[in-house]
Amino acid sequence: MNLAKKVIIGVLIYLVFLIALLPASVVVRLAPLPNTISLSGVSGSIWSGSVETVTIQKRQLEQVQWELSPWALFLGKAKLDLVIGNRASAVNGKGQVTLSMSGIKAQGLRFEAPGSFLIGNTRLPFRTKIGGDISLFIEELAQGQPWCEQLTGKVFLNSAKVKNQFGDYPLGDIELGLSCVDGNVNVNSDETMNQLGLSGTVLVKGEKMVKVSAKIKETPSQPEDLKKALSFLGKKDSQGYYPISYQGRIPL
Repeated sequence: MNLAKKVIIGVLIYLVFLIALLPASVVVRLAPLPNTISLSGVSGSIWSGSVETVTIQKRQLEQVQWELSPWALFLGKAKLDLVIGNRASAVNGKGQVTLSMSGIKAQGLRFEAPGSFLIGNTRLPFRTKIGGDISLFIEELAQGQPWCEQLTGKVFLNSAKVKNQFGDYPLGDIELGLSCVDGNVNVNSDETMNQLGLSGTVLVKGEKMVKVSAKIKETPSQPEDLKKALSFLGKKDSQGYYPISYQGRIPL
């Protein structure tokens, strides 16, 4: 083997070890992160590392850990096994996320947080305050236009409650199904998934457009303020259901 080949092989071996041992903190310093995202306490390598705190638009995630598959990179993908906090943390989650030129995919994704974490500093109409916890479970997700190509999952609203200038509404536990319909996110629930006598769908479209098609009837478990408000929805049908319909921009 001549000297030139030895030098080339030596340089390649050096580059492999350099990439394999590249500190995550160096990558973060070089990466063009948006102004709305900040990281602190970065440790480990790009293949296996952690961040003490991730701040996204004034929302904090703590103890974020990742494992990056080197083999997926050969296929032009970044496959990450993510862990956020632990089950004792107010905000926690885990799952596998894959980034590629075709978009984002996720499998076995779980995320739990207080409702206040997701609302953040957003001002809701009618001075509305949201209480309770949210649990998100995604079996399969594939990004598409405008939102998804594939989506299977569920959302659980635990001990949900709403308070605004019209009254107090302790809503209890609500289960929502998630699916993808023509690229739009479809959220559905029925009377077996909540105690409110509520059935219907919410279709989240592109450009912050939403279509609500639902109905609700009075039940013994409904809060009194909600029962009093049902008549404002319109005339109930022969089965006692009041219509809930809306089509337009998301009212936030």
